[in-house]
Amino acid sequence: MYRFLAILTFYRPFVVWSFTANAIIGFFNPLIVPALVTKLFLTVFAWYYVSETNNKRKLTFYKNLGISTLKLFSVIFILDCILTIIFITIFKEFT
Repeated sequence: MYRFLAILTFYRPFVVWSFTANAIIGFFNPLIVPALVTKLFLTVFAWYYVSETNNKRKLTFYKNLGISTLKLFSVIFILDCILTIIFITIFKEFT
């Protein structure tokens, strides 16, 4: 359970950007599949950004907890997909 909470702590700064992307995607093209593909691209970009900048030290902390980089970003992508599906579904109902 503490590993999942650690992953959520890592995901917290990305939540605002995720909801901003959800709003933009929902406004222009409220379809779930293109939204998930866009989220996959953004997750890969976040992985690259964290891996290649000074934020790389954060990944060391998660590796010490026994969470691999692949597992960390996979769980983040799954959580983001769940939030995106809920957001797009609600957005489509009101438009």
